[in-house]
Order: sequence, then structure tokens, then C-alpha cells
Amino acid sequence: MKAFFRRVKAGETPGFPRVRPRHCFFTLVYPAMYLKIEGDQISLPTGGGGRHGPKRFPNVVARLTETSPEQFKEVAISRDARGHYYASFAAERTIQVRETAGVVAFDLGVKTLAVGINEQGRAYTIGGFKGARWYNKQLDYIRSKRDKCKKKSRRYIHLSKVYQRVSEKKRNKQRDSLHKASHLISHTLVERTVVVGDLSQRQMVTKQHQERNKFLNRAVYNEWGLYTFVQMLTYKCQLYGKELVFLDERNTSKMCSGCGHLQDMPLWKRTYCCTHCGLVIDRDLNSAINILTRYVARRGPHTSLGACGVLQEDRNSVDTTRVSCHAHLQQLNNVEYA
Repeated sequence: MKAFFRRVKAGETPGFPRVRPRHCFFTLVYPAMYLKIEGDQISLPTGGGGRHGPKRFPNVVARLTETSPEQFKEVAISRDARGHYYASFAAERTIQVRETAGVVAFDLGVKTLAVGINEQGRAYTIGGFKGARWYNKQLDYIRSKRDKCKKKSRRYIHLSKVYQRVSEKKRNKQRDSLHKASHLISHTLVERTVVVGDLSQRQMVTKQHQERNKFLNRAVYNEWGLYTFVQMLTYKCQLYGKELVFLDERNTSKMCSGCGHLQDMPLWKRTYCCTHCGLVIDRDLNSAINILTRYVARRGPHTSLGACGVLQEDRNSVDTTRVSCHAHLQQLNNVEYA
């Protein structure tokens, strides 16, 4: 709607806002006071009755496949593309507080969902959903067959249902992989503080990054789900009592983690080869090391100083941190590439 009124104000062709068609089910939210649960059955009111006459439709009685929580505030009823209905219960839980310490930094990317490293030099590699290209091939084939049919015909409606079913499978597997990855970071890892680079997806699909991969736009915006992953990580870290910090990651992929040298790194280059000191390391791991070093040094977003770029008055105090960080990185390089 905002884009519609913006085009009207600018004198452009406004078109019509996209709306959800009537055959697509929308989510209904019921407060807990209007619901009645007996065993595994839930009764949903349909309204009406009273002084306005008898009820036109009776209450909807459904069977739950799982036990509902004891105290909940509301229930959201939704439906997927296959026609299955789901009841989501919103309840309060006590936040767990982690007593352990430590910092782990993660770099989000396209080839690998997240690559991280902690203060002890241990590297973590978290892969994402790998079946996107296979599902895209199936969806493109179904869509090409549907485009040859007459709209609203029986064949067109059948292929539309098949398309929705396949896309639902793809979406469920993608969200499942994101849930597992965010749970691994927020609950399984022992580090108390999680530092994530503030990745700009729009910058990843600029012209300078489109030299060798024409499917980059589709991979960045639709397949990987970085925004959804960050949202999951935000509420799960809050749930398990971890501190989540978003840090500006400008030049972390271009900067050498050993000497601080800057060089261009298009997305198709997956290995960082420093032309100044000769360091050879994975691109995402190099970026994660720079994010960790930047967080430990408490540096600003990006300054013109050396590898750590700290303020002038704190250079002596931060140089010690630089030495300790690079000592850990040297130990990591010996372990990984010996």
C-alpha cells in the first residue's frame, strides 16, 4: 500500500496493490478465554447467536495431535499449501541465564550459511539448505507447463496445486535447516556472547559480484533465508539467555586477518590469498576472524588505522589484544593447514 500511494504521489502508473486471493486461507488468532480444550479436542467459536438470532454455523471441533501447554494466552490457526491446519499456542517461558563466558563470531554467507570462530581458535562451519536447485528445477518445469494451459482450466488448477505442494515441501525443509542452525548456535554452543556480521543482502547482488554466477539473485534472496535466520537467532538467543551482537562487517572479507592488507574479493573467490603476507585461508573463515578481532578490540565501524583500527588514545591498550588475537589465529592456521 505504501508503494501504491508513493507512485500516485509521484505521478507514475500506480497499478493495484497485490492482495491475497480468497481461496488462500489467512491466519485466525483466538484469545485463550474464548477457547475450550477437553483432552485432545479443541473447540473454536464461530460467533453469532445471542440477541442477533440463532447461530448460523456451529463451533468448529478439531483434534490435536500434540498435548497443548497448560497456560497459554492465544492460539493461531493457520493452513499450509496442502490443506493441513495447524494450531500454534503462544505461552510464556522462563528465560535461562547462561553462566559460561566466551565469545564466538559468525560470518553469514551464500556458499555456507555461517562460519564462526571462538577465542580459542576453534572454527565452526554450519551448512544451510542444499536442495534448493533441485526444487527450483521442478518448480520451473511445473510453471512452464502451467503457462501453456488456459487460465482457470482444470489442468491449470491442477498444476497450480502441484506447484503449491512442491513449494511447500521446499519451504518446510528450508525452515527446518534454519531452525536447526539457529538452535545449534543459541543453545548447543557454550559461548555466552554471539557476534554476527550485519550482512547486506542487497550489496551481495550488485554488478561487481555478478561476474560468474547468474543465479546469484535467486540464491541470495530466496534460497538461503538470511533474514529469517537472523530473526530466529534473535529470539532464540534471548530465550536461552545469550547475548547477541550485530557488528558492522564492512571490509571484513577484503581485509587479511594476518596483516590487515585490503584487496578486492568478488563472491566467486572462495579462498583468500593475501598478496602482501602470503596467507591462504577460507574466505568466510577470514571474515569471521576479522569480526571477532573487531569485537574484541572494541573498534569503531571502520576507520583508517591498521588491522584493528582503534582510536588514537587507546592504541596501546588494544595492541596487546591484537597480538593475542593473532596468536590464536596463527595457532588455528597451524592446525588447519599443517
